[in-house]
Amino acid sequence: MRSCIDRLMAIPHLTATIVREEAEFITNRLETCRIEGLISNDAFLDAGVIQGALEMIANHLDMGVDSGEIRDLFDQQLSRAKRLEEKHNGLDSAVEIER
Repeated sequence: MRSCIDRLMAIPHLTATIVREEAEFITNRLETCRIEGLISNDAFLDAGVIQGALEMIANHLDMGVDSGEIRDLFDQQLSRAKRLEEKHNGLDSAVEIER
């Protein structure tokens, strides 16, 4: 999760489409990881908030929200992803294994 957010934050000209594609990737990977037993159901449910937040950020990009506010939203999600990784050790690597 953290790697996904880091990757998005590094893109100089971020678009809503790019963010939505990453949210879709996260959704699909979380479901696959849960089914394959790579993550717990609790980790799956907790991580869903990141996916939802990315959708919200994409909507903000569509509306032309200031880049500073977008950066703040990403910073919040990065902090959240770090906390999720602490709570569910291995979550980031499980999601990223398919990259």
